[in-house]
Amino acid sequence: MNLVDLNKVAQAMVMPGKGILAADESSGTIKKRFDAINVESTEDTRRDYREMLFRSKDAMSKYISGVILYDETIWQKAKDGTPLVQLIEQAGAIPGIKVDEGTQPLPGCPGELVTAGLDKLGERLAAYYKQGARFAKWRAVIDIGKDIPSMTAIHVNAHALARYAALCQAAQIVPIVEPEVLMDGDHDIDRCYQVTQRVLNKTFQELRVQRVALEGMILKPNMAVSGKKSPKQASVGEVAEKTIRLLKSCVPAAVPGIAFLSGGQSDEDATAHLDAMNRIGGLPWKLSFSYGRALQSAPQKAWSGKSENIAAGQRAFTHRARMNSLASKGEWKSELEQRNAA
Repeated sequence: MNLVDLNKVAQAMVMPGKGILAADESSGTIKKRFDAINVESTEDTRRDYREMLFRSKDAMSKYISGVILYDETIWQKAKDGTPLVQLIEQAGAIPGIKVDEGTQPLPGCPGELVTAGLDKLGERLAAYYKQGARFAKWRAVIDIGKDIPSMTAIHVNAHALARYAALCQAAQIVPIVEPEVLMDGDHDIDRCYQVTQRVLNKTFQELRVQRVALEGMILKPNMAVSGKKSPKQASVGEVAEKTIRLLKSCVPAAVPGIAFLSGGQSDEDATAHLDAMNRIGGLPWKLSFSYGRALQSAPQKAWSGKSENIAAGQRAFTHRARMNSLASKGEWKSELEQRNAA
């Protein structure tokens, strides 16, 4: 493991004003997104859609530091035969790869999940590195509900995240460590805070046990937010203040950066929360974004599967990328959203 090179990649991933595009939706997830815009999900339509994003020159070169790909996409070529990985590199962004194989029920823990994909991961990482991937992603899912999460679910998912991270670094690939506490329930922000604190503390404990170099990784956590069904929704200011307090209590300063997931927040909420945190400032790590739906929902609608809408899709993507770039520097204003919509 060359830690200097891993740290260089990690620092580039959280470069000021840039963030990560999570374009790693599984075939099932992208089918749901395409169903919503009446587009059939085929290998060609998935490629055309992602090619549209990767060819958005302004967005990719100015605001995107890296792209998380799905296994299908990392091997695909654009319509003109150019490998999609090459399009990403030509834009000055870093190609990455989702390596987990989704979730499965956790034995003995009703309603809880564990992420699969550690088997033969070392071999897969070597192949992905050859194909151009310089970072990877693994998502652990923790739900909040009655009597959950259990300590078992937190422990096994933290252990798997650390195993994955150690294997990545051995393959000279920067791991994005993503322990996601879901916002689907009716819990308030304080319950989210408590659970996320337990999850992050356990995750960093496991990372240390498995000798993962913190300087060569990126953390992709959820923010401290109210559950979607909670009658009491926290304000932007409260989310920012509590998320920063939470991170300061759990995340070592050696970690180069934190790239938040959007986790089902609206496009504008995800941007506003990131902006408010960066306005607080004075943090040991860079705070950036690694958004999927919150960067892609608008371009998907604008494109709607039609080649004549490619320019409109790219404009929508560039706008969302720019808004989040400003938020990553604490320079976003909600008026900029209205001005674009007008």
